[in-house]
Amino acid sequence: MGKRYDLVIIGAGPGGYIAAKKAAKAGMSVVIIDKGEVGGTCMNRGCIPTKALIHASTLYREMTECEKFGLYAERVGFDLQKIFEYKDLSASKMREELKKEFSELGIRFVKGTATIQSDRRVRVIFDAKETEYLEGENILIATGAKAKKVDLPGMDLPGVMTSEELLTSDASQYESLLILGGGVIGIELATVFNALGTKVTIVEIADRLLPNMDLEFSEALEEILRNRGIRICKESILEKIEKKAENGKDGLSCHFVYQGETQEEKVDAVLVSVGRSADTEHLFDPDVQIRLSGGKVVVDDFYMTSMPGVYAIGDVIGGIQLAHVASAQATYVVERMNQMRPSVIIEMVPSCLFTSISIVPSCLYTDPEIASVGITEEEARKKGIMLRCGKYVMDVNGQSIISREERGFIKLLFASDSDVLLGAQMMCPRATDMIGEMATAIANGLTSTQLMYAMRAHPTFNEAISCAVENSREDRPRW
Repeated sequence: MGKRYDLVIIGAGPGGYIAAKKAAKAGMSVVIIDKGEVGGTCMNRGCIPTKALIHASTLYREMTECEKFGLYAERVGFDLQKIFEYKDLSASKMREELKKEFSELGIRFVKGTATIQSDRRVRVIFDAKETEYLEGENILIATGAKAKKVDLPGMDLPGVMTSEELLTSDASQYESLLILGGGVIGIELATVFNALGTKVTIVEIADRLLPNMDLEFSEALEEILRNRGIRICKESILEKIEKKAENGKDGLSCHFVYQGETQEEKVDAVLVSVGRSADTEHLFDPDVQIRLSGGKVVVDDFYMTSMPGVYAIGDVIGGIQLAHVASAQATYVVERMNQMRPSVIIEMVPSCLFTSISIVPSCLYTDPEIASVGITEEEARKKGIMLRCGKYVMDVNGQSIISREERGFIKLLFASDSDVLLGAQMMCPRATDMIGEMATAIANGLTSTQLMYAMRAHPTFNEAISCAVENSREDRPRW
């Protein structure tokens, strides 16, 4: 028999640690287990390290371009080692704050490999090969996902890495970098290394970057990236990578098909960013028959697995793979365990529709930032939803003029019959902060009339929302 807890959580990322804190505050006894450090992928080798690198590299690019403000800075440079130390310090500080919260709430953290056995028992194996058994009234799986590998020749060569490997490796100054995949992670890291002087090529199999984003925003971002010197090869297939030395320096030769022709590009390193797959390694004993589909844990509408009392949330169940989605699911599950009224929703059916739409904000931390929530024009067209579109180009926004920002705009989508906000897309500074207002508006079924009631300060980027709302009231309904 092992020590018994009200809740045993496997995985200490944004899903796991939010569940732990919520459960402890509700009076539950909680233990949380992870193979690595507290904070999971997001805090240690994902969101936080990436955003730290973006912040540092953006500052450097702004310093090199400060003449447009009448400023001059001589001998502007950077120390990549110190930038990586700053990245690590950011993650370390968040970990320490989280550990402090665990201690204050009486949450036990265990570092080891957890395996679920029958009768809601969990075996934990530590690095020293010692074993401990824990029992849970409830078990929550929040193990997240890991970067996908690609089965191509040369993928095991030194210098070929995933984002997790890059973000946890020693600082390396690359003269050239090929990124396989034009999704969020690939594009964010492309902007980092491009700003620091690396020659960057993106190879994407689809016909556009960010296939799940509004087409207009995808095209605008592509234009900005090309203007900054990033080479973008769409509808391209990487065939193989070979080790190649040139001028006494080791490198990689990438062979890919682009515009119907096989091309070769020599680079220092390759970043593989083609998505993530559910992490269920060592998670279940052979006699535990929890249902899986495509490697993901299958759950019902209440996030219960096929084993009673065992729940799963976040990337391990698939769906929208974002940290704040895992956190919202964690809150929902713990609230249900304690017979509390759920305080979060992830999707809803607006009063004017017969179909549900997501109210999960999606953010891209490029420069300018991109953020979206709700439905896009393309999705509305496929569902047969009549829309009114309000659009505002940021070129004439006072704050944009002051800060000399590049191209940007805000697009708001309203149901043509009920005037309810159904979607919002933004490309501008502070977009990732402003999108929260739009998510709140959609969740509460607000109309353009109600959104116009709110005053937005001048001069701000945020006042552009009022302009987009006003523009929507001049637009004719369209499919």
